Order: sequence, then C-alpha cells, then structure tokens
Amino acid sequence: MSEVARYTEDEIKSLDWKEHIRLRPGMYIGKLGDGTAADDGIYVLVKEIVDNSIDEHVMGNGKKIDITIDDKRVTIRDWGRGIPLGKVIDCVSKINTGGKYDSKAFQKSVGLNGVGTKAVNALSNYFVVQSFRDGRSKRAEFEKGELMVDAPETDTTEPNGTLMVFEPDASIFKNYRYISEFLREQIKNYTYLNSALTIRFNGESYASRRGLLDLLDHKVTEEAALYPVIHVKNEDIELAFTHTDSYGEEYYSFVNGQYTTQGGTHLAAFRETFVKTIREFYKKEFDATDIRASITAAISIRIMEPVFESQTKTKLGSADMGADGPSIKTAMLDFIKKNVDDYLHKNPTVAEALLKKILQNERERKDMAGVQKLAKERAKRANLHNKKLRDCKTHLTDPKSDVRFETTLFITEGDSASGSITKSRNPNLQAVFSLRGKPLNCYGLKKKIVYENEEFNLLQHALDIEEGLENLRFNKIVIATDADVDGMHIRLLLMTFFLQFFPDLVRNGHLYILGTPLFRVRNKKETIYCYSDEERKNAISKLGHKPEITRFKGLGEISPDEFAGFIGPDIRIEPVILSQESNIEKLLNYYMGKNTPERQEFIIDNLIVEKDDEPEILSTVLVAEETETVAE
Repeated sequence: MSEVARYTEDEIKSLDWKEHIRLRPGMYIGKLGDGTAADDGIYVLVKEIVDNSIDEHVMGNGKKIDITIDDKRVTIRDWGRGIPLGKVIDCVSKINTGGKYDSKAFQKSVGLNGVGTKAVNALSNYFVVQSFRDGRSKRAEFEKGELMVDAPETDTTEPNGTLMVFEPDASIFKNYRYISEFLREQIKNYTYLNSALTIRFNGESYASRRGLLDLLDHKVTEEAALYPVIHVKNEDIELAFTHTDSYGEEYYSFVNGQYTTQGGTHLAAFRETFVKTIREFYKKEFDATDIRASITAAISIRIMEPVFESQTKTKLGSADMGADGPSIKTAMLDFIKKNVDDYLHKNPTVAEALLKKILQNERERKDMAGVQKLAKERAKRANLHNKKLRDCKTHLTDPKSDVRFETTLFITEGDSASGSITKSRNPNLQAVFSLRGKPLNCYGLKKKIVYENEEFNLLQHALDIEEGLENLRFNKIVIATDADVDGMHIRLLLMTFFLQFFPDLVRNGHLYILGTPLFRVRNKKETIYCYSDEERKNAISKLGHKPEITRFKGLGEISPDEFAGFIGPDIRIEPVILSQESNIEKLLNYYMGKNTPERQEFIIDNLIVEKDDEPEILSTVLVAEETETVAE
C-alpha cells in the first residue's frame, strides 16, 4: 500500500490542547505576521489577556489596567477580583475552563469560549500568571504551554487582581516587533467604551469620559465636520456620527467593547437603517450611497452571548440582541428612528447641513457617470495589453474559495526597478504595477481626476477599489521607490492619492513602504545587507579587513537574484499608520499644499547630512524630502 493511501489506526492522532494550538495557531489568533499589521497575532495575544481584564471592569471590578511592553516581554496587571486561587493553573491551561459560561456572571462579555488565555500560554516562550485575592497569592510559570513552576500559595499585601506576563514564541512569530501606535489605538478604543476605566501603557495614561463622542472628536476636527457630531445612546446601543468632505465611508464598530474591524451584522444593520431613517425624515428616496458618502461614524452595541465569525472576534455573526431579545436589525432601526429622527427635528440647522451634503454627493455622482464609463473602457483596453500591471495568479479573496490569500501589489517607478521586482517576485501572490514618471499631486482635486488621469485610473482598476474595499484584490499595497529625494517625492505623491481618495485603504492597514538595503557589505565569506548607515558601520566592524562596500542608488541596481531575498519571507515593510488623532485634511494641506514658512522650517529642522568615508548620505524623515513646489 502506498504512503498516500495509508489510512489505519496509526494515522489517527489525538493532540493535547497546547500541541493543537501550536500546530494550528491561525485557528486561534488569525494570521501570525511580524507586527507590521494591526491584526497580526502578537497584538491578538495582548488583546486576549486585556479582554479578560475589561470583562472584570464591566462587571464592576477594577477601574485601572496597567500594560507594559519591554522589548518583547508583555506585562498586564488588572485590579479585578483575581482568579480563584485553586483554579489559576486550570484557567490558563485547560481548554473550556473559565468563569464566563454562566451568563449571569458575565452577562455581556467579549470572550465566552475559554480559549484566549490558553492560546497566549501555548504560543509563548515564557508565560506567568499570578492571582492576588483576599490577602493570598498564587503564581505559576509555563514554557510553550508546559507547566514549569507551580508555586505554593503565599500571603500578600497586594490588592486583588491578576498579573500576566508573556513573551511570544520567536519560532512561531518570525522577526516580530511591537509597534506602539497599533497598541495605543487598541487601548484608546477600550477607554472610549468604558468611561470609568483608566489604562496605563508604558507609563502613559489613557481615559475617556464621553465615550464615542471622544473617539469622533479625535477622528474629525471641528473644522472638518460639516455639522456637530451627533451623539446618542441607550443602555445597549451608542452612536456618534458626522459628515465631512472626505471620500468613502469611515466606520468604527464595537460589540461588548470588542473592536470589530470587519464589521458584521450590527454595522450592516446601522448602514441600512440609517438610510431608511434619513429617507423618511426628508421624505425623498435618495440613493443610499449619496446618504452615506463621507460619513464618519462609531457604533457600539452590547448583546447577550455574541457569536463571532472567528476566534479573533473581528466580525459579528449574531442576528439577535439576546436569546429572548429582538433582532439586531429591529433594535437598531428603533434606536436610529427614535434618536436620530428626534435630533434632526430639534436641530434644523444640522438637518439643513446634512441635506446639503446629500445633494452635493448626488450631483458629484451624476457628474462622474460619463467619465467613469470612459475610464473603465480605457482600463479594460490597457489590461488587455498588460501595459502597467504584471498581475499575480491569486488575489486577496479567490471567488472559488473561502481562503483569504496574503497577496501583495508593488507600486514602483521605471522599467529597471519594475523589471527587477517582476523577475524576482512570487508570481502566485505578488504583482507589480509600474508607474511612468512622477504621479500628479492630487491634493485638493475632486475624485473626477482619478478617472481622467490614466495612471490613477489604471491603479484604481488594478486594485478594484472604485466601489470600496469589498473587492480589494491585494492585502498589501507596497510603495517601492528609490531611497533618494525623487523616490521619497513619489512616495508622498502616492500616499496623497490614497489619503485623498481612498483613506479607508490606509486606515485599514493595507498601505506599506518597502524597505530595501542601501548598502551591501561583503568579504569572501559573508555578505551583509544594510538598511541604514548605522547598520553599514556595524557590518564593516563585524567583517573587518576593509570589506567591499556597494551603495545601491536605485532599485534597478539590485539584481533580481538579490531582490528575491528582499521581497521574500524576510521582507522589510513599514506600515503607513493613521493614528486616531490624524486629520487627513490638515496633514495633506501642511505637506502637499502651497509652500509655507512653517513647512520650510520643518524641512530645515529635520534635514540631517552625514559625511563619512562613503559618498555623502542624505537622510531625512519621510516628509522632509518634499522640497519641490508641489502645487503642480
């Protein structure tokens, strides 16, 4: 019998809890990643522990949580009730063991299946749990889920609560690092939904007293909002929203304090019932896209025993508010009709501003109809001749499969650079889009220009984002340009394009900058690629005896064989991050609008010129290379 055909008792295996988690980590924490995306596994590990502390707080136990990350070691301390001492080890090492199965104890909690903490334990090189409860303490240490230290109970003067410490296993999370901005966003969301809670992260305190209104105030400045943020809530639903002049729809949705990045039934219910309410208020059948275009909204609901579509809880699947409650759609419609309709009747100036925006959206949509048709025909013709896009074989979502592929589109400039990447890429998962020269500075332009400008139109078509991110063909869009002033300028112009017309793509963590080496330092035995001048100096010191040093002045100078190593499993990419305080209009106006004394002063302050035995190296922060007049 062949090995393929064997199917006997020997092929049937039972794995213990930690072996299963380590063999199939994606089932428990989603994708692994290296920390350059906000939904990478190392952030899910933090979230799983904090979620338990949040649930304690929601039940009225503990008003603060401390989070410290020192290099790769995470420490989380809450001041809840503390795990019952006799069950400390079981709660972190036995699947389906926890205190949330009785809904009376945790009526509207985030985690119900008793898996999260066990996943953190199994996927960590080092894991410590310690409970403080009524003057007594219990501590245990684990390594990759294996119990190493079972310390006896001791007396303690520590206040009640739980301490957990862990280090993600580097053999599972390759070359990972924590990016503080992603963690701060996560922490702020917790505070927006828990007004009596303070979270300290690496010494900085975060708190919110006005809930989702604070979130919207961080996201939308008073100048950008077309009318004051509307903030309404009841016991189970909270909503804050306004409209701006930006493009797209911007949503922040939450369930029981959990940030559902992929939305779900509650967000779908809001989008539908909001349109219905607005149509009834104005007594006109507006197109749904005209009502929702340019909206920024945050919606939070609390329901009994939520059902999520994965262990990472990024998308709600529940249809009802609870076992005996109404459907989420019905509850949302009643809430929106009562609160939003009442608000608009009581605030006629706001109702007038909203109507004006809807009518503006309607005019712009109709004005673009003819341009869009011509642009689509042009994009189809260009695709047939494969002028700009060297596509890959699979895309973010294959229509024939439920599997989501980690696909990448490299945007580069010039034939030599695009040629090198094309020859060295993985054609199954990596595509290349080649620019011709510098793209247009589109700051302040209307979206019509996306269809009229050939480069923008073809790029939009390659990504398939005209109607939103639902059809996005690539998970990562990577700007790959030379590390010189011209290359930095192209980066800025492309970032401006995405921020101006497709900000959701940036907010959802799809835009990256490719890191390519500036130097190659080698001797007869070893080659070291260096991404900074500091790395170059360290490499020279390590290799000694005057090694050969090559300065790469452009991507086209790197051979395809070498390039394959830079865009393979060890690829270095930096995410383009928009913090909740970032205001896109102010950001673009400052860096891409007309030259101002303030920007000139910024460039001078951030310009660093280093001279060494190598040719002069110009090193600046990303935005400081914009020294040209950008009002093109």
